[in-house]
Amino acid sequence: MKGIIGAICGDIIGSPYEFHSIKTKEFDLFNNRSQFTDDTVMTLAIAKWLCEDKTSKDVLIDNLKFFGNQYPNAGYGGRFIKWIFDESSKPYGSWGNGSAMRVSPCVWAADSFEEAHELARLSAIVTHDHPEGIKGALATADAIYLARAGGTKDEIKNHVEREYGYNLSVPLDEIRPIYNFDVSCQGSVPESIICFLEADDYEDTIRNTVSLGGDADTQAAIAGSIASAYWDVPQNIVEESVMRLDDFLLDVFMEFEEKFMLQNI
Repeated sequence: MKGIIGAICGDIIGSPYEFHSIKTKEFDLFNNRSQFTDDTVMTLAIAKWLCEDKTSKDVLIDNLKFFGNQYPNAGYGGRFIKWIFDESSKPYGSWGNGSAMRVSPCVWAADSFEEAHELARLSAIVTHDHPEGIKGALATADAIYLARAGGTKDEIKNHVEREYGYNLSVPLDEIRPIYNFDVSCQGSVPESIICFLEADDYEDTIRNTVSLGGDADTQAAIAGSIASAYWDVPQNIVEESVMRLDDFLLDVFMEFEEKFMLQNI
């Protein structure tokens, strides 16, 4: 299975390790602490916006705030949760990786690279209008689009390095020993992309990401969103993840699948 399911599964698999980091790829993919977090909630908020009216900034903002209000304890950053409940809808200059973890639906709802790019930018700037916040979303979206279009890993790597200046040539074995929790786009998106580039399949991507010991659920959502455009997510992982969604989120996921994904089969 391809699509936004890659971000959702990555979030759920990574969730037990967000604040309990490990430095190994040897771990159970699911345990009794595996659950959806803000990464899944906001990915599906973006999905709902795209189903309703992908041209409307107001609909985008309304959905981000509505979903945030529905799931106030999902694990948002401090400034984002303040924005959710604030009467103002002004962006707050964030460079956090939230813009990248929620961007994948923009690519699957787009009919061209240019449209994917513009939807990704809009999805970011309503909150994450710092240049690094926008860059993280765009780099992730570009990687997903190129993977979706059949691009090779070298093509994806070269494009992201050229367009966004990320260094994607540092091996994970060099990153892992010194890597710490980092919620910035500039400190987590490149590493997430490298986790995909060094992987053999979707599961290996997620194991790479969790093994860094960083912001595990968000980085797994980012890396997983790219990997699920390049490879299929195994059915057993899909089933284990989907069963952890509540009815509301599952309905939004299915709505997006029916509107945008069935046409890609």
